[in-house]
Amino acid sequence: MNQPIPQPPPPTPPSMRLIATLGLIAMFSGLAIVLVYQITFEPIARNRREALEKAVFDVLPNAVQRVNYRVDQDGLTRVEGNEVASANAYAGYTEDGRLVGLALPASARGYADVIRVLYGYDPVREIIIGFKVLQSAETPGLGDKIETDPAFLQNFEALSVKLNEEKSALLHDVVTVKRGQKNEPWQIDGITGATVSSMAIGQALRESTAELLPLLAPHVDVLREAPSSDGGTS
Repeated sequence: MNQPIPQPPPPTPPSMRLIATLGLIAMFSGLAIVLVYQITFEPIARNRREALEKAVFDVLPNAVQRVNYRVDQDGLTRVEGNEVASANAYAGYTEDGRLVGLALPASARGYADVIRVLYGYDPVREIIIGFKVLQSAETPGLGDKIETDPAFLQNFEALSVKLNEEKSALLHDVVTVKRGQKNEPWQIDGITGATVSSMAIGQALRESTAELLPLLAPHVDVLREAPSSDGGTS
Protein backbone atom coordinates (compact mmCIF):
# COMPACT_ATOMS: atom_id res chain seq x y z
CA MET A 1 0.00 0.00 0.00
CA ASN A 2 1.26 3.40 -0.96
CA GLN A 3 2.01 5.66 1.98
CA PRO A 4 0.86 9.32 1.73
CA ILE A 5 3.68 11.66 1.05
CA PRO A 6 4.04 14.01 4.05
CA GLN A 7 3.49 17.63 3.15
CA PRO A 8 5.99 20.22 4.33
CA PRO A 9 4.67 22.79 6.83
CA PRO A 10 3.64 26.11 5.33
CA PRO A 11 6.44 28.61 5.30
CA THR A 12 6.55 31.01 8.20
CA PRO A 13 5.98 34.59 7.04
CA PRO A 14 8.96 36.83 7.53
CA SER A 15 8.82 38.86 10.71
CA MET A 16 8.79 42.13 8.80
CA ARG A 17 5.64 41.03 6.95
CA LEU A 18 3.92 40.29 10.26
CA ILE A 19 4.94 43.66 11.65
CA ALA A 20 3.66 45.43 8.54
CA THR A 21 0.33 43.58 8.72
CA LEU A 22 -0.14 44.46 12.38
CA GLY A 23 0.79 48.05 11.62
CA LEU A 24 -1.86 48.27 8.89
CA ILE A 25 -4.49 46.78 11.20
CA ALA A 26 -3.61 49.26 13.95
CA MET A 27 -3.68 52.17 11.49
CA PHE A 28 -7.11 51.29 10.10
CA SER A 29 -8.46 50.68 13.60
CA GLY A 30 -7.24 54.10 14.69
CA LEU A 31 -8.77 55.75 11.64
CA ALA A 32 -12.08 54.01 12.34
CA ILE A 33 -12.10 55.24 15.94
CA VAL A 34 -11.36 58.81 14.85
CA LEU A 35 -14.06 58.65 12.17
CA VAL A 36 -16.69 57.36 14.62
CA TYR A 37 -15.72 60.05 17.14
CA GLN A 38 -16.06 62.80 14.53
CA ILE A 39 -19.42 61.49 13.32
CA THR A 40 -20.91 61.15 16.81
CA PHE A 41 -19.36 64.18 18.53
CA GLU A 42 -21.86 66.76 17.30
CA PRO A 43 -25.03 64.62 17.86
CA ILE A 44 -23.86 63.75 21.40
CA ALA A 45 -23.06 67.40 22.16
CA ARG A 46 -26.43 68.47 20.75
CA ASN A 47 -28.31 65.88 22.82
CA ARG A 48 -26.51 66.97 25.98
CA ARG A 49 -27.25 70.61 25.23
CA GLU A 50 -30.94 69.89 24.63
CA ALA A 51 -31.16 67.85 27.84
CA LEU A 52 -29.55 70.68 29.78
CA GLU A 53 -31.86 73.29 28.28
CA LYS A 54 -34.90 71.21 29.25
CA ALA A 55 -33.50 70.69 32.75
CA VAL A 56 -33.30 74.45 33.29
CA PHE A 57 -37.09 74.59 33.48
CA ASP A 58 -37.18 71.47 35.68
CA VAL A 59 -35.02 73.09 38.37
CA LEU A 60 -36.59 76.55 38.11
CA PRO A 61 -40.31 76.08 38.83
CA ASN A 62 -42.54 78.67 37.10
CA ALA A 63 -39.83 79.79 34.67
CA VAL A 64 -40.90 79.97 31.01
CA GLN A 65 -38.05 82.06 29.56
CA ARG A 66 -34.31 81.48 29.65
CA VAL A 67 -31.25 83.68 29.13
CA ASN A 68 -27.77 82.14 28.96
CA TYR A 69 -24.81 83.73 30.72
CA ARG A 70 -21.14 83.13 31.28
CA VAL A 71 -19.92 84.23 34.70
CA ASP A 72 -16.25 84.30 35.68
CA GLN A 73 -13.65 86.56 37.25
CA ASP A 74 -14.13 89.03 34.39
CA GLY A 75 -17.83 89.50 35.09
CA LEU A 76 -21.20 88.43 33.70
CA THR A 77 -21.65 88.08 29.94
CA ARG A 78 -24.76 87.15 28.03
CA VAL A 79 -23.99 84.44 25.44
CA GLU A 80 -25.99 83.52 22.36
CA GLY A 81 -25.66 81.59 19.12
CA ASN A 82 -22.45 79.63 18.69
CA GLU A 83 -21.18 80.78 22.10
CA VAL A 84 -24.00 79.16 24.07
CA ALA A 85 -21.79 76.15 24.80
CA SER A 86 -19.62 78.40 27.01
CA ALA A 87 -22.55 79.33 29.29
CA ASN A 88 -22.40 78.27 32.93
CA ALA A 89 -25.44 80.14 34.31
CA TYR A 90 -28.98 80.03 32.95
CA ALA A 91 -31.40 82.67 34.21
CA GLY A 92 -35.07 81.69 34.25
CA TYR A 93 -37.92 84.20 34.12
CA THR A 94 -41.70 84.13 34.37
CA GLU A 95 -43.83 85.21 31.44
CA ASP A 96 -43.97 88.77 32.81
CA GLY A 97 -40.18 88.96 33.19
CA ARG A 98 -39.75 88.22 36.91
CA LEU A 99 -36.53 86.40 37.77
CA VAL A 100 -37.27 82.93 39.15
CA GLY A 101 -33.63 82.02 39.67
CA LEU A 102 -30.54 80.63 37.99
CA ALA A 103 -29.80 77.10 36.87
CA LEU A 104 -26.17 76.22 37.61
CA PRO A 105 -24.08 73.13 36.78
CA ALA A 106 -22.19 70.95 39.24
CA SER A 107 -20.29 67.67 39.08
CA ALA A 108 -18.33 65.27 41.27
CA ARG A 109 -17.02 61.72 41.19
CA GLY A 110 -19.63 59.20 42.34
CA TYR A 111 -19.34 55.47 43.02
CA ALA A 112 -19.20 54.44 39.34
CA ASP A 113 -18.39 57.58 37.39
CA VAL A 114 -18.73 61.36 37.38
CA ILE A 115 -22.21 62.60 38.31
CA ARG A 116 -23.32 65.76 36.51
CA VAL A 117 -26.24 67.76 37.90
CA LEU A 118 -28.06 71.04 37.42
CA TYR A 119 -29.51 72.93 40.37
CA GLY A 120 -31.81 75.92 40.70
CA TYR A 121 -30.59 78.88 42.75
CA ASP A 122 -32.68 81.76 44.07
CA PRO A 123 -30.18 84.64 44.52
CA VAL A 124 -32.67 86.77 46.46
CA ARG A 125 -33.44 84.19 49.15
CA GLU A 126 -30.01 82.52 48.75
CA ILE A 127 -31.36 78.99 48.60
CA ILE A 128 -31.31 76.07 46.19
CA ILE A 129 -34.83 75.52 44.86
CA GLY A 130 -34.42 72.62 42.43
CA PHE A 131 -32.20 69.73 41.44
CA LYS A 132 -31.82 67.47 38.39
CA VAL A 133 -29.33 64.72 37.59
CA LEU A 134 -28.03 65.13 34.04
CA GLN A 135 -25.58 62.22 33.92
CA SER A 136 -25.09 59.28 36.25
CA ALA A 137 -23.90 55.68 36.06
CA GLU A 138 -24.61 54.85 39.70
CA THR A 139 -25.75 51.38 40.80
CA PRO A 140 -29.41 50.70 39.92
CA GLY A 141 -31.54 50.41 43.03
CA LEU A 142 -28.94 52.07 45.25
CA GLY A 143 -26.88 54.95 43.90
CA ASP A 144 -29.51 55.94 41.37
CA LYS A 145 -31.81 56.88 44.25
CA ILE A 146 -30.25 60.34 44.01
CA GLU A 147 -32.61 60.75 41.04
CA THR A 148 -35.77 59.20 42.48
CA ASP A 149 -35.82 59.16 46.29
CA PRO A 150 -38.51 61.69 47.37
CA ALA A 151 -36.92 62.34 50.77
CA PHE A 152 -33.55 63.01 49.17
CA LEU A 153 -34.98 65.31 46.51
CA GLN A 154 -36.80 67.24 49.21
CA ASN A 155 -33.38 68.50 50.34
CA PHE A 156 -33.30 70.77 47.31
CA GLU A 157 -36.56 72.61 47.79
CA ALA A 158 -34.96 75.19 50.12
CA LEU A 159 -31.31 74.26 50.75
CA SER A 160 -29.48 77.21 52.30
CA VAL A 161 -26.47 78.55 50.37
CA LYS A 162 -26.27 81.92 52.08
CA LEU A 163 -23.21 84.05 51.44
CA ASN A 164 -21.26 85.93 54.10
CA GLU A 165 -21.77 89.65 54.65
CA GLU A 166 -19.11 90.55 52.10
CA LYS A 167 -20.70 88.20 49.52
CA SER A 168 -17.25 86.71 49.00
CA ALA A 169 -17.86 83.13 50.20
CA LEU A 170 -20.50 80.78 51.54
CA LEU A 171 -21.46 81.38 55.14
CA HIS A 172 -21.75 77.60 55.58
CA ASP A 173 -20.55 74.93 53.16
CA VAL A 174 -23.11 72.50 51.78
CA VAL A 175 -22.51 69.10 53.37
CA THR A 176 -24.16 65.67 53.24
CA VAL A 177 -24.96 64.01 56.56
CA LYS A 178 -26.29 60.56 57.43
CA ARG A 179 -30.00 59.97 56.95
CA GLY A 180 -31.95 61.44 59.86
CA GLN A 181 -29.09 63.59 61.17
CA LYS A 182 -29.86 66.80 59.29
CA ASN A 183 -30.38 69.69 61.71
CA GLU A 184 -29.14 72.68 59.70
CA PRO A 185 -30.63 74.23 56.55
CA TRP A 186 -27.35 73.87 54.61
CA GLN A 187 -27.12 70.13 55.24
CA ILE A 188 -28.24 67.40 52.83
CA ASP A 189 -30.00 64.40 54.36
CA GLY A 190 -28.20 61.44 52.76
CA ILE A 191 -29.47 58.11 51.47
CA THR A 192 -28.97 54.91 53.45
CA GLY A 193 -27.14 52.39 51.27
CA ALA A 194 -26.03 55.03 48.77
CA THR A 195 -23.54 56.92 50.89
CA VAL A 196 -20.98 57.52 48.16
CA SER A 197 -23.54 58.81 45.68
CA SER A 198 -25.25 61.16 48.12
CA MET A 199 -21.88 62.38 49.41
CA ALA A 200 -20.89 63.12 45.80
CA ILE A 201 -23.96 65.34 45.42
CA GLY A 202 -22.92 67.27 48.52
CA GLN A 203 -19.40 67.68 47.17
CA ALA A 204 -20.66 68.80 43.75
CA LEU A 205 -22.97 71.43 45.21
CA ARG A 206 -20.39 72.58 47.75
CA GLU A 207 -17.74 73.17 45.07
CA SER A 208 -20.10 74.74 42.55
CA THR A 209 -21.80 77.11 44.97
CA ALA A 210 -18.49 78.14 46.53
CA GLU A 211 -17.14 79.04 43.08
CA LEU A 212 -20.15 80.52 41.28
CA LEU A 213 -22.30 82.26 43.88
CA PRO A 214 -19.72 84.89 44.92
CA LEU A 215 -19.14 85.62 41.22
CA LEU A 216 -22.88 86.07 40.63
CA ALA A 217 -23.55 88.20 43.71
CA PRO A 218 -22.46 91.57 42.20
CA HIS A 219 -24.79 91.02 39.22
CA VAL A 220 -28.07 90.13 40.92
CA ASP A 221 -29.65 93.51 40.08
CA VAL A 222 -28.76 93.04 36.40
CA LEU A 223 -30.17 89.52 36.40
CA ARG A 224 -33.43 90.71 37.95
CA GLU A 225 -34.11 92.97 34.96
CA ALA A 226 -36.68 91.54 32.56
CA PRO A 227 -35.09 89.91 29.50
CA SER A 228 -35.59 91.45 26.08
CA SER A 229 -38.38 89.96 24.02
CA ASP A 230 -35.98 88.45 21.49
CA GLY A 231 -33.82 86.56 23.99
CA GLY A 232 -36.27 84.66 26.13
CA THR A 233 -35.09 81.24 25.01
CA SER A 234 -31.60 81.99 23.77
